[in-house]
Amino acid sequence: MANKNYLLTVVGPTAIGKTALAIQLANYYNCNIISCDSRQFYKEMEIGTAVPSKTELEQAPHHFIQNKSIFENYTVGDFEIEALAKLEELFQSNNVQILVGGSGLYVDAVLKGFDEFPEVAMHVRQNLIALYEKNGIAYLQQQLQTLDPEYFTFLQQNNPQTLENPQRMMRFLEVTIGSEKPYSSYLGKRTQTRNFTPIIIGLTADREKMYERINLRVDIMLKNGLLDEVKNLYPNKNLNALQTVGYREIFDYLDGNTDLETATEEIKKNTRRFAKRQITWFKRTENTHWFDYKTDYNEIINTVNSIIQS
Repeated sequence: MANKNYLLTVVGPTAIGKTALAIQLANYYNCNIISCDSRQFYKEMEIGTAVPSKTELEQAPHHFIQNKSIFENYTVGDFEIEALAKLEELFQSNNVQILVGGSGLYVDAVLKGFDEFPEVAMHVRQNLIALYEKNGIAYLQQQLQTLDPEYFTFLQQNNPQTLENPQRMMRFLEVTIGSEKPYSSYLGKRTQTRNFTPIIIGLTADREKMYERINLRVDIMLKNGLLDEVKNLYPNKNLNALQTVGYREIFDYLDGNTDLETATEEIKKNTRRFAKRQITWFKRTENTHWFDYKTDYNEIINTVNSIIQS
């Protein structure tokens, strides 16, 4: 077992304290952190994505933080390839490394890889093509929202441009209709060969405390200059990377559709909804060791060490 690699994977809803725990673990194990937050990849988005502070980044080596541009087409598949290559390199010097983030699909891509889907009868796609030609993209969106609300919501938050792509939408629907199972039910089911054993650590809190932390974080973002950050990005507001909570609501304010107070409350509300979806996603992940966010990190380390040494 001495040569076995372990990937400590810290998951949970936004604003729960994942970054702080990851840094403590990285310092204890003298290792690196792979960030798995699909919004923190972008160098133009700092305040609204709660990128770790300069002090936090100096406390442990981080990777995949503000390493891309909003003008790049960066997919979960690209991240999987790059993250696995980086881990291969890091494991050469330390058999414990850390993955941290709240983007469930990106976590699954690293831990499990992508999945196999069932064969679907040709007439299913032909029917969808006819319905699309008759009713347009809105019909496909409505069908996906009805038949696979979990995946529809994920796309809204992380890749809304896909919702406007009829070919991708028909693919999701043909799998869902042809197999009579949601497209999302096939995600994360096929575990590909990995050169590490994941140890998944989930952070949680009661709903009232979680919402309190989210509301406070939004207030801090605005105090730190979120409005100015979004104003600078306004000319590019239609880019895929910017279709996310904290940016959409202020774009709406800048368009004159609402006032800043209402936009702020919308950010808080939509972030709370996003956190609930994150919890739903991670709760279905098997073999996750859940801890209250206030748990002393030594208790978490003891749990990790007992697994490594078993």
